Amino acid sequence: MKILAYGVRDDEKPFLEEWEKQNPDVEVKAVPELITDETVEWAKGFDGVDVYQQLPYTDTVFEKLASYGIHNVSLRNVGVDNMNPEAVKKYDMKVTNVPVYSPAAIAEFSVTQLLNLLRRTKEYFHKFERNDYRWAPQISHELNDQVVGVIGTGHIGQVAINIYKGFGAKVIAYDVYHNPELEKEGLYVDTLEELYKQATVVTLHIPLFPTTEHMLNKEAFDQMKDGVFVVNASRGPLIDEKALIDALDSGKVAGAALDVLEDETKVFNHDMAGKNMDYPEFWNLNTRDNVLISPHTAFYTDVAVKNMVQYSLSANKDLIETGESDKLVKFD
Repeated sequence: MKILAYGVRDDEKPFLEEWEKQNPDVEVKAVPELITDETVEWAKGFDGVDVYQQLPYTDTVFEKLASYGIHNVSLRNVGVDNMNPEAVKKYDMKVTNVPVYSPAAIAEFSVTQLLNLLRRTKEYFHKFERNDYRWAPQISHELNDQVVGVIGTGHIGQVAINIYKGFGAKVIAYDVYHNPELEKEGLYVDTLEELYKQATVVTLHIPLFPTTEHMLNKEAFDQMKDGVFVVNASRGPLIDEKALIDALDSGKVAGAALDVLEDETKVFNHDMAGKNMDYPEFWNLNTRDNVLISPHTAFYTDVAVKNMVQYSLSANKDLIETGESDKLVKFD
């Protein structure tokens, strides 16, 4: 059995090698390049591919994989929004993802960034750079005094809720699908509009679908309380960045913590020192003291990376051996 793993980073290699030792009947070849219309040819002679990338998977990639007799594709991440469902079905691809690799990693990071927003740490760092060690006028806020509106109560959202409750914050939640335990606690509101009207913090923990793209737009911001804080560690296009900039300018939004951006592949995971970049929204947001941008790093812990690598390889092995996996993605 042979699996080709694309886009493998150095930090993933120890976990890949550990999995190989536990599965001596499988040969895994790791390459640092992403799977593209050109590199897909390297998969000839393999039984499956293991992949991770923020760039789109082109229809040509699936067409070529099918022509090589390869129909087993395992993602080392959750999101499949960069795949064309029609192409997946047309070329009879079986796709797995890692739906749960470490909810705590993302939930903890999103709460950490909110705390940094509330305590205005970016402003203090800038003052220290100027040798200014006065605390005024950067008076801050306490998390226990907030009404946190959690949008999305899946694995990550549930962990975030527990953390917020531990800080003593009031939590309200919205999700199309209600968790029975959270339902019993009475945390759900019936509409997003109701959440926006009550929350002093809005935090996103939902997937990106056509129906959720730009869900935080001008209309949504207009419905929120003045001085709301916004946190997004899910998917960049959930927020209309131009509308967010306007809301920051008006004071409607007091601050934002963004681990993801609409056009993040222009920036994240690249050394941009001395390079030009056509991304005015990024430059606008990044220069603000009340906006924290991190490079899609909420997931980036040793626990999460190990699980992403090893769960995906095990899923690919299951597909090759049986044609089935408990991590199979349904494109309906």
